[in-house]
Amino acid sequence: MNERMTVAVYGAAGHTGRFVVDELTRRGIGAVRVGRDAARLQESGSDDATPWRVASIDDPEQLDAALRGADAVINCAGPFLDTALPIVDAALRAGIPYLDVTAEQPALQAIIDQRDAAARAAGVTLIPAAAFYGGLADLLVTAGADARTPIERVDIAVALDSWQPTRGTRVTGERNRATRMIQRGGKLVPLPQPVQEGAWSFAEPVGDQEVVMLPFTEVLTVSRHLPVDTVESWFVNSALRELRDPNTPPPKASDDLGRSAQQFTMDVVVAQNGAARRVTATGRDIYAVSAPIIVEAVERLLRGKTSSKGGVASLGEIFDAADFLAALDTVDVRYETVSGPALRGKDVQAS
Repeated sequence: MNERMTVAVYGAAGHTGRFVVDELTRRGIGAVRVGRDAARLQESGSDDATPWRVASIDDPEQLDAALRGADAVINCAGPFLDTALPIVDAALRAGIPYLDVTAEQPALQAIIDQRDAAARAAGVTLIPAAAFYGGLADLLVTAGADARTPIERVDIAVALDSWQPTRGTRVTGERNRATRMIQRGGKLVPLPQPVQEGAWSFAEPVGDQEVVMLPFTEVLTVSRHLPVDTVESWFVNSALRELRDPNTPPPKASDDLGRSAQQFTMDVVVAQNGAARRVTATGRDIYAVSAPIIVEAVERLLRGKTSSKGGVASLGEIFDAADFLAALDTVDVRYETVSGPALRGKDVQAS
């Protein structure tokens, strides 16, 4: 089956795009590298024979030519506020699934608002945020919850021991100035001001960390398909200080796979039916780990291991979340029942 699969990767010359192309190749899935810069595409593929095609984001004919013969397209080129809709439209014209790695809430919301109906009518599946941000938390929450009964609240907390951002991360941060959203009372509402802070009790060796409320795409992915009242997201302050420092260097490869030494922990705590369950994922390099997540998704989608009939979907919505997580050999997942709150601090609701 894999030999007959071909996936176009837009932004293939970028940091995350290279990991995605490598993961496709590792699994025996054909890849077509697509991007806006011929020189960067040639340079990024100097060690292999993966074909490449140039396509400007504002040229539909070039995009159509770039996706010709592909069974799916993965978009790794931010800012997704600029790239998502044009590539979604090309995928719809080609009749193939679209996936991306966005952490940008407004980019995901635009796809939902402006392309969901057309995708459902065409039977084409769109999976934005199918990566570390958006997708991993959605899988963890879905695996830890009972989707048949109401969920009181979900808290998601991310700890990074360091954050050396890519150029794409910095450009996206400058481009994305939209108000961030959380979910309360079953509705999306703006991030409260002043922004709430607290402390999260991660498992050792991370331990207690100062965190700030900082939602990404996981709020939208979780709230669209699970019956949840409140979804809030938290991020460790130490990593954000590095991200916001213009002198912090980009990621540096520390192994043969090109991964950095960065370690991550993602905690979700699901409060439901008077009990709380914690699901924790740990691993290495948030950019590199996005590749096996999104490639696992595209492979399952193309093999028909999904409940999707088309339209915008999230990973936990259309795949068996626990089985999906178990298939990720670069992510360790732990499940436990907790008796006390993981989050504490002034004016913070207990999780």
